[in-house]
Amino acid sequence: MALKSLAAFHFLYPGWLLAIPPLVAFALWRHWKARRAGRWGEIVDADLLDALRMEEDGRRRSPWITLALVWSLAALALAGPAWRRAPSVAYREPANWVIVLDLSPSMNAADLPPNRVTRAHYLIEDLLRAAHDARVALIVFSGDAHTVVPLTDDVATIRSLLEPLVPSIMPQPGHALAPALDQAASLLRQAGSRDGHVIVLADGFDDPARAFAAAARLRSLGASVDVVGIGTVAGAPEPDGDGFVRDASGKIVLSKLRVGRLRQLAATGGGSYWAVESSQRLIDRLDAARHNPLAHARIDPGARVDAWRNEGYWLLLPLLIVAATLARRGWV
Repeated sequence: MALKSLAAFHFLYPGWLLAIPPLVAFALWRHWKARRAGRWGEIVDADLLDALRMEEDGRRRSPWITLALVWSLAALALAGPAWRRAPSVAYREPANWVIVLDLSPSMNAADLPPNRVTRAHYLIEDLLRAAHDARVALIVFSGDAHTVVPLTDDVATIRSLLEPLVPSIMPQPGHALAPALDQAASLLRQAGSRDGHVIVLADGFDDPARAFAAAARLRSLGASVDVVGIGTVAGAPEPDGDGFVRDASGKIVLSKLRVGRLRQLAATGGGSYWAVESSQRLIDRLDAARHNPLAHARIDPGARVDAWRNEGYWLLLPLLIVAATLARRGWV
């Protein structure tokens, strides 16, 4: 074991070793000058000093040898001697959150005041405040899906684009979630993410088979799909241009939150379902995962991780002990 450590011995910052020879040479030269001239050399010319010098006992104390040792120990410590590896990960990637916002016409329902889409905006604001160094993307869907902002750490851009995101801007009405989940998977693949989080804010969707298959594909990529239900089980009328949506018999149609379908989507995607009232717990969970130092750590099995432990701190104690002797009376 000792031979293995000796073979692995090296310096992390060997450039500091270059400081030792000039510092030691300077200290030895000053020591030689001090022994040759003593303090008289400071006030008497060198030509006269030999004639005036009295015989000395040759045992005059000089700090320069000790100072050379202190300098050498300090330079060795700064050079970072190492012979053991420190456990570490190859790299740490930021958290990747993809927010999927439902902009179908039913999101205009007012069972969550002032209406569902505005409450979804509030929740996105909370998510952006908790993101910090996480990368966030925003996708909206109705009859089709559109990526508003790809993965970015510039959450201010997403915040500035939130207000105009209402159902009326969508070119095609509908309630198709699968294309949005497929776009989320594409963004995560492009970022090289292995454990992204997809957060779906919706009151339902009309393509369950395709949506569940897309959620399963996201799970196979290492991502999880959390779902926040925006609305109430009792439901509310869905506004249209002339009042509210009515059925064939003329009765007002209530747009209800499809809790069962949303729960199944979250289970298929390896995430959890959250009522809008408990969405803060989802944010707390995402925030805790982001702060976990190993939550997003990954080691590339094809790469060797050369993380060495800097053992220079072992030299600090002898350095302090030797440096303390420089305070001896008569040396300063």
